[in-house]
Amino acid sequence: MYTVQWLHSHLAKSVQLYSIHRSLYIPKPFWPMKTQNSVPTSKVARASQFVKAGVKVGGNYIKHYTKKLVDPDSVTREDLHADNAADIYDALSELKGSALKMAQMLSMDRGLLPTAYSDKFAMSQYSAPPLSGPLVVKTFRTYFGKAPGELFDKFDAISVNAASIGQVHQAWKWGKKLAVKIQYPGVADSVTSDLKIAKPLAVRLLNLDERQIDRFMGEVESKLIEETDYDLELRRSVEISEACAHIDGLVFPKYYKELSSKRILTMDWLDGLHLKEFLATNPSQEARNRIGQLLWNFYDHQIHNLRQVHADPHPGNFLMRPDGTMGVIDFGCVKVIPDYYYDNYFRLINPDTLKDEALTQQIFQNLEFLVPQDTPQDRKFFSNLFVQMIEMLGAPFAVDRFDFGDDEYFNKVYAFADQLSKLEELRSSKVVRGSQDGLYVNRTYYGLYAMLNELKAVVDTKKPEWLKPQTELVA
Repeated sequence: MYTVQWLHSHLAKSVQLYSIHRSLYIPKPFWPMKTQNSVPTSKVARASQFVKAGVKVGGNYIKHYTKKLVDPDSVTREDLHADNAADIYDALSELKGSALKMAQMLSMDRGLLPTAYSDKFAMSQYSAPPLSGPLVVKTFRTYFGKAPGELFDKFDAISVNAASIGQVHQAWKWGKKLAVKIQYPGVADSVTSDLKIAKPLAVRLLNLDERQIDRFMGEVESKLIEETDYDLELRRSVEISEACAHIDGLVFPKYYKELSSKRILTMDWLDGLHLKEFLATNPSQEARNRIGQLLWNFYDHQIHNLRQVHADPHPGNFLMRPDGTMGVIDFGCVKVIPDYYYDNYFRLINPDTLKDEALTQQIFQNLEFLVPQDTPQDRKFFSNLFVQMIEMLGAPFAVDRFDFGDDEYFNKVYAFADQLSKLEELRSSKVVRGSQDGLYVNRTYYGLYAMLNELKAVVDTKKPEWLKPQTELVA
């Protein structure tokens, strides 16, 4: 689970802020736009981009305070944030890869950053500068020894989407329309060095203790490295698609190994509406509930049966289709849930567990919510805090049917988060709590709750028998 210090932004507001972020999501890019003919790949070249951004930010501060001395009313702090955000984003968008991915992740948690940063960084979801045609051809020749025109019957050189790690092109072969995802050059080899260089920037922007960043950096790094391995993504895509194929209403693309490589991934093109577009059609409550149920069933099966989960709950990865089905794409970010974490984490969802104080305390220790150096007062304070949190966020699991359109429920979550942010015990705490395995599990649930809330869906919250309280089983 996230550190307690992050609860205000990452625990409660994530549900609300994912919705805000999605309102900015534009599935079609702003082409034509400037293309990029090269991507810095060496450590020196990439570090130079960070340095250049730092110099520009320093210049912005000088200009800001100079203007403020001359005319105090002529500039605002928001103007400074806007200038800094633009310069930082320009540098990251040229680097692409993990640097731009970090911006993408930060944009989803808008409570962490000033609005100017969040708005600018959100562009990394859909409108990063695309690679130029010659660089796309060079990538194909590197991995296939052929130009895309030699592999496909038709290949559109203009990408339809360009984000942090790769861009997507349309192609045609065997009478089928295909989606071809091409990874930017050098991003796979620069993940570790980029994170080391970017960490001071993240610490400064987020105003976090460096230990908090270090605690979870290993998990973030491993996931980013996995996201750059398209061979792994292809295997996982096929594996999870086949394992979820029995869920009526879900549609997955077919993947083509012969047209894929470590940095290029080819699959069927799926038509459909992204969430914002779908809601703009003013769907009926029945249609909203159907999509909501598909989302719940999809994640429920992965977590409780497969013990691995599609951990990138971004609305761009789901497509609502005219026949009521839902397409699922992009298995680049998959979290494999260790047995120890699954057993402890979900045992807390069963209300019977929280009635057993000794068992609850042991699980809190296992999940590193409580740490050895805690005083008796610390243990009592944090135990009570986590029990409240579990009861609140576990509410959908406590009933057979839950209304995610219930504003009263989400308002309680927001109020609880605001309360936490004002507690001196949390503000002054230097202890980093929570297992790093919770990072992507919680990210998944926050994203799921947010999508269901935006759908205003009423969902049958199916759960394994062992998560049900004894009273429910007897009844």
